[in-house]
Amino acid sequence: MLNGKIFIKTFGCQMNEYDSNRIYDSVSKLGFIKTTNQSNADCYILNTCHIRDKAKEKVYHEIGRVKKLYRDKKKPIMVVAGCVAQAENEEMVKREPYIDIILGPQSYHKVNELLKNHIANLKQEETEFDTISKFGYFDQIKNNDNKISAFLTIQEGCDKFCHFCVVPYTRGPEYSRPFNTIISEAEQLIENGAKEITLLGQNVNAYSYKENFKEFRISNLIKHLDQFSELERIRYTTSHPRDMTDDLIDCYSYSNKLMPFVHLPIQSGSNKMLELMNRKHTVDDYLKVYERLKKINAEIEFSSDFIIGYPGETQKDFEDTLELIKKIKFINSFSFIFSPRPGTKAAKLEMIEKNIAKERLTLIQEELFNNQIEINKSLENITINVLVENKMEKQNKLFGRNKYISPVIFDGNENLIGKVVKVKVQTSNQNTLFGLLDKKMEAA
Repeated sequence: MLNGKIFIKTFGCQMNEYDSNRIYDSVSKLGFIKTTNQSNADCYILNTCHIRDKAKEKVYHEIGRVKKLYRDKKKPIMVVAGCVAQAENEEMVKREPYIDIILGPQSYHKVNELLKNHIANLKQEETEFDTISKFGYFDQIKNNDNKISAFLTIQEGCDKFCHFCVVPYTRGPEYSRPFNTIISEAEQLIENGAKEITLLGQNVNAYSYKENFKEFRISNLIKHLDQFSELERIRYTTSHPRDMTDDLIDCYSYSNKLMPFVHLPIQSGSNKMLELMNRKHTVDDYLKVYERLKKINAEIEFSSDFIIGYPGETQKDFEDTLELIKKIKFINSFSFIFSPRPGTKAAKLEMIEKNIAKERLTLIQEELFNNQIEINKSLENITINVLVENKMEKQNKLFGRNKYISPVIFDGNENLIGKVVKVKVQTSNQNTLFGLLDKKMEAA
């Protein structure tokens, strides 16, 4: 049974994608083989995310779908992993008998043990915070991810306790991995063919590892990764404005591989709302970071996150957010109406009227989407550098991204995968650029 096929469905953030890949690396030691066929697996894992609205119900809906897929087949080992598993583990055990194993984000190193014990003990739940043991375990297992653009977790957890956020309760306190183990894993990814590495963390720019009276910061990681000749690009996400330190900002003045794209969530353009959210930064703090980076390199562009309709938000607070968006002209952003998360302080607050929140979100997104359309439009008839990631399924086209992480689609040969090529943008829409490969590149 344990040498069968395994399928993992991943929800949510890039860190979940990284975690899913590492779970694959672990279970392969038991003989499990990855399958992309959802209806033909011996083990089915849902790696869940608790950030967006109705996350818990989406998990139950997905389990219902799996039940239908396997109605006339042998039931797979059903594993619910990730942040929903961490937050809702007791209820899940009671509510859904179809679940065999519940696995929190800091217990992924125990997945093999839980699977081996499955036959003897049908119900198992592992949701202790054991971050150090988890990373110690995975540091001994090679990362087999062979994507051109690879993720690398350097930090997990959060000590900020924003009043709307469940991360401190599902991922635990901030923990930074040892500097040398991160570099070793980066070397593995580069050997596997990675040309771009995105450093991940819930508060990635809070990375701080101390050894022999020396502190290593994310700036030290960027400086070290810069030295790998095979690596073309470096990115990092997600950042907190409070942790945009001088040393990190200075990286943009000397690193040729650090992309001029900063995802820096502000959540609101109102200082009153930021205080209510317990964000620990002001709009002025944010603008100072923006202005400093723009002074270093005018080509640096920002994206952000916005929560609309947070309890206590007035029309003036909303207009302040809209004004900030008009000022910075974010290249792309995530925006959504506030939805309470159980266990957070904001969950107890009185919600504003839903129709007002919806109207405000529509206006915010209209402004954000217009920014994206205008920025993409401005690139038409311009030749840009694109890192080619893969050939698109069922199409004879290549997919890549520009320095701002925008998707670019164009015709080309598969031998260009992994290379940075020049593409002249012909047309665009809100999210994607479409272009023609430079003839010299085609010949090469």
